[in-house]
Amino acid sequence: MAEHLASIFGTEKDRVNCPFYFKIGACRHGDRCSRLHNRPTISPTLLLSNMYQRPDVITPGVDPQGQPIDPNKIQEHFEDFYEDIFEELSKHGEVETLNICDNLADHMVGNVYVQFKEAEQADSALKSLQGRFYSGRPIIADFSTVTDFREATCRQYEENSCNRGGYCNFMHAKQIGRELRRKLFGRYKRSRGGSRSRSRSPSPPHRREHRERDRGSHRERDRDNSARRGGRGGGRHGRYSDDAGRNDGGRRNHGSPRRKRSKSPVREGSEERRARIEQWNKEREEKQT
Repeated sequence: MAEHLASIFGTEKDRVNCPFYFKIGACRHGDRCSRLHNRPTISPTLLLSNMYQRPDVITPGVDPQGQPIDPNKIQEHFEDFYEDIFEELSKHGEVETLNICDNLADHMVGNVYVQFKEAEQADSALKSLQGRFYSGRPIIADFSTVTDFREATCRQYEENSCNRGGYCNFMHAKQIGRELRRKLFGRYKRSRGGSRSRSRSPSPPHRREHRERDRGSHRERDRDNSARRGGRGGGRHGRYSDDAGRNDGGRRNHGSPRRKRSKSPVREGSEERRARIEQWNKEREEKQT
């Protein structure tokens, strides 16, 4: 019996636990759902509910005044937000995935999902976001059950063939441009690539001296730019704040811990993910005791 329950956990056959909440971390029925929403006490994934406010939130392609919006402006607005969020969250560890929903349903509109390499990094980020605001709106963050985004995302949306549109119950992850993706996620590849290159023979002394001079000039330029912006701050555009009216200031140092990354894990099934979440919960309870 126990094996049967474990095999159907989080599926449509499970009459106790909500499959949509298990797969997506959100349910259109909310607290009125007839099935259980098992919220994890620890997870490498965070959900920032309804955080992204798209400029055409009322009617797609149209601003609140009823005027059409240039699609390029919409994409620029989205990528500006994406980079801002990535830089803030990457201070706590390596960000493996950052997905922002393009859905329109209330329980998914503007949802931000961020998956860290380690659950401890997600815990650190969650603590830092408690009680904070972004663009004057409170940040609602919590651990998420989502660990495999391939099960959570809509494949038809990726193929531009989803007939449910923005009200699909699966994740419509809005995409960023290649250049921005290379800029944000490429830093981890460069870090790992740099560690491999250091194992080779050292560079000639005159080349090392030249590179040190270049690094020194870049550091001086960065310090000058930081001083002009007003020192430490909260995000690229100063949108983060500790309360609704007071902003942290200018830009913070966006350096994030860089670790060697292991090979991507194989795709987990529902049973493996359930066991993994239970293990995180046990470890969290042992630490608290």
